[in-house]
Amino acid sequence: MDKTQALDAFAALGQATRLDVFRLLIKTGDAGLSAGEIGDALGVRQNTMSANLAILARSGLIRNAREGRSIRYFADMDGMRGLLAFLMEDCCGGRPALCQPVINELACAG
Repeated sequence: MDKTQALDAFAALGQATRLDVFRLLIKTGDAGLSAGEIGDALGVRQNTMSANLAILARSGLIRNAREGRSIRYFADMDGMRGLLAFLMEDCCGGRPALCQPVINELACAG
């Protein structure tokens, strides 16, 4: 991920509803959610949700797949991985052991 893509991702996540959507889609994993399910879960109107989903999709943080007449949304794990890699590119000045706690947290190591 380059700097411009990272800035687009940060701008997309810099709004409360979009951040909530992204976090919700990460929690749902491979199951994903329809726009209506996301809106219901977060209490957001359909037209507002559509605009937010479009911004997140353009930023590369979510993807969608058509299922018949509806569209299902998923967190784009490659996009998230790219953003995290961009942030940690020069982590710890060449001392990877200092970054291990962050990596463990990202890997859901309890």
